[in-house]
Amino acid sequence: MSSPQPVREPAPAEPGTPPKTGTTVRGWIRPGPTAQEQRYDVLLGVGMAVAGVIGTELARGATPLHAQMGIGGIEPYVLSAAGALALCFRRRWPIAVLLVVSVLFVVTGERATFAFSSNIVTQATQFMAIYAAVAWARDRRLMKATVAVVFVAMFGWLTIGFVRALRNDEFKGVNETLLGPYVSGVVITLAINVLYFFGAYFWGRTAWGVARQRQELEQQAAELAVQQQANARRAVIDERLRISRELHDVVAHHISSIGIQAGGARRVMEQDPDAAKNALSVIENSSRTAVNEMRQLLGMLRAADPELDDEPGPAAAKAPQAGADRLPALVVEASGTGLDVGFHQIGPPVKLPETISVSVYRIAQEALTNVRRHSTARTAHVTLRYLDDAVEVEVIDDGRPKHAPVGSRLGHVGIRERVALLGGESEIGPRPVGGFRVRARIPLEPSPVAEPATGDTVRSVQDREGAVSE
Repeated sequence: MSSPQPVREPAPAEPGTPPKTGTTVRGWIRPGPTAQEQRYDVLLGVGMAVAGVIGTELARGATPLHAQMGIGGIEPYVLSAAGALALCFRRRWPIAVLLVVSVLFVVTGERATFAFSSNIVTQATQFMAIYAAVAWARDRRLMKATVAVVFVAMFGWLTIGFVRALRNDEFKGVNETLLGPYVSGVVITLAINVLYFFGAYFWGRTAWGVARQRQELEQQAAELAVQQQANARRAVIDERLRISRELHDVVAHHISSIGIQAGGARRVMEQDPDAAKNALSVIENSSRTAVNEMRQLLGMLRAADPELDDEPGPAAAKAPQAGADRLPALVVEASGTGLDVGFHQIGPPVKLPETISVSVYRIAQEALTNVRRHSTARTAHVTLRYLDDAVEVEVIDDGRPKHAPVGSRLGHVGIRERVALLGGESEIGPRPVGGFRVRARIPLEPSPVAEPATGDTVRSVQDREGAVSE
């Protein structure tokens, strides 16, 4: 009988590909048994040893022949118990246990035939030793070599038994069969042993493959958990960046307006007290609006824990959220102190998503703030266009950049980031005919909900209330 061919190891699988059950993959070593698993092995080995001694005694009583008890009259009991006790270390030293159990298996078969053939514990011990070696051996090459040696030895011993049985004419039968009693006995015995030994081997391979697949899935789950934490941290960072842009827009716009109005009030306080009062009124309103808007932004951060929200009264008491519908009010607020701002709306208005509506407002707010702070412009114009599939906001002026140091240009960066996040396009730069242009085009959802149109003509809002002439 030929020995089993060594199992060829396949090439390493692609990363993240679960292995087929029982296959070997380079680079993975099964972790050793836990303390609890080792305790279970000790209990199993002791229990199997007790069962082996009892089985040997039962086999001795059931054998019709004279039982050879060997050295001291207890050799069969010692052999049965020793093989079972070796299983106490079957997962800790699986290859050594396989060798010890295999030697005791053959010795028992030669020295105590009745305890070998009639004691099922002895057969189970060898089966479990093979299974444990294949399932738990960390050195796979050594395991395969050991299993091959054991299998060759076992089937060689089985062949010697067949020759001995033929010489002693042990296979006898009264029935005439196609193959005869000897050949039939050899075929049956060989088939049982093939199923016995190779069944233990492939069952062990299956257990090893399942363990590897389980550990790989656990590792993938851990990596996914880490990725989820990283994504959560990234979401927090993105939200902080968004809120920082909002705060920048709010603070820059209102503080710039307050500074301009305060300067105008100072210059005309003695000559035109009424104009100075109007400018101070604008300063008061701008400061209140800035506080309300910053409170809204900070309230977004505190919304996760309602207990931290100590604002009395319902949320409806707060100022309305910035949006495209508030552009006329923004234009009114921005007009004055030497800067005239106009507003046009083209096309019937549609209900914009909240994110787009707020972005349209903030883009116009940031552009007007830049006009007041960094331009010599005397006029500016805001145009809001409702198109079929997009909304467009444009702010133009007629000025030139001031010679004073300009800002950090974070406002322009924020505008571009807003538009890019919404899948739109932006244009920021000087106009060919003079002045500066900020234009942002943001695509809308496929079916925006239209609101009643206020008119099909271009609407112009120019309110200079509160303006202070130089």
